[in-house]
Parts: sequence; structure tokens; C-alpha cells
Amino acid sequence: MGLDIDQDLLCEFEKHLDPRHPELSEIPARVLGYGEISTVFEIGSGRQADIAYKRMPIFEAESELEAYRFIFREYNRLLSSEVGLALPDFGYSHVSGDDGKPVMFLAQEKLDPRSIGNAVIHDVEPQDTVRLIRQVLRELSKVWDFNAPQGEVELGIDGQVSNWSVADFEPGKGLGDEIELLYLDTSTPFIRLDGVEQLDPELFLRSAPSFMVWILRALFLEDVMTRYYDLHLVAVDLIANFYKEQLPELISGLIEAANDVFAHEVAGLGVEPITAKEVRSYYREDALIWRLYLSMRKTDRFLRTRIARKEYPYILPGKIKR
Repeated sequence: MGLDIDQDLLCEFEKHLDPRHPELSEIPARVLGYGEISTVFEIGSGRQADIAYKRMPIFEAESELEAYRFIFREYNRLLSSEVGLALPDFGYSHVSGDDGKPVMFLAQEKLDPRSIGNAVIHDVEPQDTVRLIRQVLRELSKVWDFNAPQGEVELGIDGQVSNWSVADFEPGKGLGDEIELLYLDTSTPFIRLDGVEQLDPELFLRSAPSFMVWILRALFLEDVMTRYYDLHLVAVDLIANFYKEQLPELISGLIEAANDVFAHEVAGLGVEPITAKEVRSYYREDALIWRLYLSMRKTDRFLRTRIARKEYPYILPGKIKR
């Protein structure tokens, strides 16, 4: 971990943060990206501007944060040293929020946003997008190669194209003969030991409205926590995301490419072929879930801040095109 994290900057940032308008906070932050749970910022200037910070206000106590931190470190170690994925430099820190609860900041070397997969696919020709997704699938298969020989430790991974960066990418010049990828999203450390999930899934219900927690737990939590351990479903998720990226015309070619990789390059993993019908069905259901979830979170923010006059610690994205 070679990042120069400014602890004082993070403390001041959190102290004066306006979650509704982070760019207008006393220490302004530039939002680099929104996840369903967390937000990625550029904070400060100088060397700090070379760091992407992911803010996670989901912990009730130091013990929860320490347990998460241990799993996070181990996940990064396993992906890098055992699986063989390339990861950017990373680090972490935490500060105390206004309510005294710890707020985690994950730090990662900030990469050129034009090199991130969901930007690359809008810059290159369709044939290069197919090559990119083939390479993503090869990288993903390394996780299942690691899982297969030994049953004690099992890793999952979110393979969406926005979670990858193309090394040395130059916009407007297409992809070179060799495509080298860095994996970015290690903030949800999917690790099972002897079949038992090590990450407490309840952490990710903390940001949900209280009136939705029971239904999310009953209907969706297990599905979300298990899909990333199934290479077939990870690939379906990867390809279905091209609907969100407004590139549905590429999907049939990506399905064909994925099935070719499964049948010939990683045949030993026994991955079932993908169909266009399941990709469409998967995306419709997934988009509906996340659209409803974001809508209910905005309602929850209104009730907390305008009616109950309480703080709302989470930062919500604007309208997301799906």
C-alpha cells in the first residue's frame, strides 16, 4: 500500500460534508462515480488528487469496521497474489462521523477515467469491445481456476465492465494487440470459508430504508450475495449491463463470444452457455430492483431530513439511465 492518505483531510472532509451536495462542502469533492451503496470521490489537491476515495458510512461500531477491514485486506491479497489479477495501489483509513460512528474510506490509485471499461466501450469499435469482453472473461476465469482445486476458500467477484481499467489506453486509438486489465472493485470482498460467507451481508442493508429492510433481506439479499460466486451469472451480469450502457446492439455478439470462451478456452470449468433470453430477463429484473431501491432511498432521505429533521449520511446519485 503505497498511497499517501491525508488523515487530517479526511477528518475535515467528513466533518463538513454536505451529503446532498458534496461538491459544495467546505472541502469540496469531485464525484468520480456512484455505486449502489457507496460514492467515489476525488478530495483535495496535489498528491491527494491522485487518489480515489470510496466513502462507506455503514458501520455501527469499531468492531464491525475491523472485521470488514480484515476481510478487505485478505480479498485484495488473494486476488493479487493467488488468483493473479492486477490491482491498482490501494489503502484505507477511517474517521469518526458526527454521530460518533466510524466512517471507512477506501483509497485507490486514481486512474484515467477514459481507461475505465464503461468509457472504453463507447470509444472503440464493436470488434474491439468484443475483444475486451473476451479478455475480461479470461481474467474472471482465473478466480474459478483458483476456486476449483481447493474447496476451503472460495472467492466471488463482480465482473461488470465498469470494474476494469485498460492499462495504457489511449482514446481514439483502439485497443492494442495485447489487452492488459486492472481490476478495480474490491470493496465488496466476497470470500467463503468452508461454504460460509465471511462478509456480513447486513452491512449492506444499513443504507436501505428501514421500511424496506425486511423485504430486501427476504427476497433479494441471498440472490445478490450468491450470484457473484457463479461464473455463468457473473458473465450474464457483465453482458446484460450493455443495456444500461445503451449498447444493446452489441449483446448478441458478446453472448456468442462468451459462449466461445466457455466452450473452448475454459472448458474445464463447465460453464453453461448463455442465452439472449436470460440476458434480457436478468436485466429487466435487475433494473427494476435497483430503480425501486433508489426511489425508496430518496423517499427515506426526504422523510429523515425534511420531516424528522435528522441527518442522512448517504450520498445518492441523480437519475440513472437504464
